[in-house]
Amino acid sequence: MPDIAAVKAALAAQRIETPSWGYGNSGTRFKVFAQQGVPRDPYEKLDDAARVHAYTGVAPKVSLHIPWDRVDDYAALAAYAKERGVELGAINSNTFQDDAYRLGSVCHPDPAVRRRAVRHLLDCVDIMDATGSADLKLWFADGTNYPGQDDVTARQERLAESLAEVYARLGDDQRMLLEYKFFEPAFYTTDVPDWGTAYAHCLKLGPRARVVVDTGHHAPGTNVEFIVALLLREGRLGGFDFNSRFYADDDLMAGAADPFQLFRIMHEVVRNGGLAPAAGIAFMLDQCHNVEAKVPAVIRSVCNVQEATAKALLVDADALAAAQRDGDVLAAHAVLMDAYDTDVRPLLRALREERGLDPDPVAAYLRSGRQERIAAERAGGDQAGWGA
Repeated sequence: MPDIAAVKAALAAQRIETPSWGYGNSGTRFKVFAQQGVPRDPYEKLDDAARVHAYTGVAPKVSLHIPWDRVDDYAALAAYAKERGVELGAINSNTFQDDAYRLGSVCHPDPAVRRRAVRHLLDCVDIMDATGSADLKLWFADGTNYPGQDDVTARQERLAESLAEVYARLGDDQRMLLEYKFFEPAFYTTDVPDWGTAYAHCLKLGPRARVVVDTGHHAPGTNVEFIVALLLREGRLGGFDFNSRFYADDDLMAGAADPFQLFRIMHEVVRNGGLAPAAGIAFMLDQCHNVEAKVPAVIRSVCNVQEATAKALLVDADALAAAQRDGDVLAAHAVLMDAYDTDVRPLLRALREERGLDPDPVAAYLRSGRQERIAAERAGGDQAGWGA
């Protein structure tokens, strides 16, 4: 049976990274919805992220998105984060909103456009140097909409050349995390459509290039936990972008649409040593809260990841291994289901109380009155958002 003290220790050591863009205005591709109290600059985003960490105790890092989080002094921004008890995490590039990228960025047929895109990625590495960030996270909207629009192989060659130039610029303690997405906004071919394409490029680049698994970026029926297990086995899983989807890339709160899938993913992480710091897995959220309040939604997502992790840690590994050796299909499945069906909320409440935290982070935040205060304090100015 699992050692509850060890389970609590693992949960207390877990670190979940929240996205700066999750605190700003966002919406569907048709409309960005404004809310009261939304941050007006990256500093206020860090204020919100610091409150998430204060209530959960496990969210000390904040991902930045460039140029959405552009400031004049990134070292000062990093110092500001530290003053508030958090630190800057992955630097996310943006090569999908400029008009020049209509036919792609690093895969564009025009060398001048590719140069522009690579220059942006190199600028992101400069920002990493200034902030102390270890991870450069890349997602490309590149692709084609029609057969014959461009040469598929040539686009892969352009991608490889661009990635190699950026990879060579990384410091010894910095990594490149390559994310994939099987469609959207390109509808005929996408240049990094799946884990295999991302993995192939990472293999050629070197050991500090790893794959990011966004839990909302798969075709229906995809066995995401198999992908996770394989990448863990190969030492090439760089991290997660946790969110939920019902149809495509819905960017909903983690664990909202399919909590059983999130548990299955975390089971593979736990079983394959992915929680250990040496594994280097970045547990990041990538969500856009369209109709729900931002900070409580981020807190809820952090709690949902914690719950899935707790259930994964409760799997009786010895009983599972014995059933698998015996070929007892029903017994093996029952071991997993026993862990998944366990109500881990009392365990997490107890853990939070032991650490001096409120047992219910969402309720504690709502009781604090902070949401009403920032709605009044942040009136005026330009709210942060997608820029769409």
